[in-house]
Amino acid sequence: MCGIEKNLTSFLVLGQSVVMVNEIKTFMDFLKVERNASPNTILAYRRDLEELSRFIGYGKNPISITAKEIRAWLASMLKRGASRSTVARKLASIRSFFRFLLRQGIVKKSPADGIRAPQTKKNLPAYLSVDEAFSMVETGEDKGFQDLRNRAILELLYSSGIRVGELSGLDVSSVSLSPEMVRVRGKGNKERVIPFGSKAAKALNAYLPFRDALLERLHCKDEKAFFVNRRGTRLSPRSVERLVARRRLEVGLNSPVTPHTFRHSMATHLLESGAGLRPIQEMLGHVSLATTQLYTHLDLSHLAEVYDNAHPRAKKAKGKIKKNNVEC
Repeated sequence: MCGIEKNLTSFLVLGQSVVMVNEIKTFMDFLKVERNASPNTILAYRRDLEELSRFIGYGKNPISITAKEIRAWLASMLKRGASRSTVARKLASIRSFFRFLLRQGIVKKSPADGIRAPQTKKNLPAYLSVDEAFSMVETGEDKGFQDLRNRAILELLYSSGIRVGELSGLDVSSVSLSPEMVRVRGKGNKERVIPFGSKAAKALNAYLPFRDALLERLHCKDEKAFFVNRRGTRLSPRSVERLVARRRLEVGLNSPVTPHTFRHSMATHLLESGAGLRPIQEMLGHVSLATTQLYTHLDLSHLAEVYDNAHPRAKKAKGKIKKNNVEC
């Protein structure tokens, strides 16, 4: 029995109505089959529904859940110190669930639709400067398999902007060194092809012979994973996160750096170099351009410089403008 079904069955032990169990399970199946949601997304939805069920009482039928009860649940989380963004995300889960029930004809009206989410501050994602990014990927002397693999990982993260899960999931057949492109399967099980640069290609080329030699020694020549550990199995996202954290300490950066920081950095640096939002959106695999705009931000000094160089009136404003021999 899978983890989701096991947890749903446990509702029965706790006194939850059979109707509620079946509805949640059907919703989980809908997310998996129709939405192609990732296991982590499905798990998050289930947890949110479990929390709401515990708060209002396990015997409650979803048909009788009221907006007042949902508001009370959200308020209780804020009182316990939950962030506004967390509460907003949980409300979005509940809205999706009731909209699903509405489409199925189980409820006549969603009690969550009239509830306003708490206003959240849109924090700009952390990113590295160009010099910091270079210091992270230029690892110095490469002494063997692990050094070359780590260098290839860091170069590819910064060059392509792929997510850590996408990088971990790369197979040898997913990576092309001529032309220099990777094929990844991202959120919603959507496939996209992303180019990467010559520095990353050089690092990948240097790593591959060591990977093949390791797998031959371990009699694992049929392993499909592009990035492997010393046991010859696929490198996990958690292992990638650890190697990035170690590298950050080695170069002496004060701020935390994660694989996702490279994604933000790549997008920001491309935008600062003149790339358009649409191509960056395609590379990052964002459905909404608004999401790309949040990732790809500019510091005010760069924005002012772009304005001064591009706007015809701004150019004149930089110096003294004389008209009819009178300064103005």
